[in-house]
Amino acid sequence: MDIRIGIFNSPREIGFETSQAATEIEQTVAAALSDPTGYLKLSDSKGRVYIVPTVGLAYVELGSEESRRVGFVA
Repeated sequence: MDIRIGIFNSPREIGFETSQAATEIEQTVAAALSDPTGYLKLSDSKGRVYIVPTVGLAYVELGSEESRRVGFVA
């Protein structure tokens, strides 16, 4: 699943791919947003960990859970 995180006062966004389910990510984001002094912590498919303070979150965009096809389709 592709994830994009927008941060206030930053021209760039954080984008990465993870193997977590969409419902699991939604629950993690909701729990992080319930505590305004907390942080959002997510990890990608390669083992990197992203930690973003919740006061800086502009948006969290969840992509599709389908993997992209590579190659030719007959």
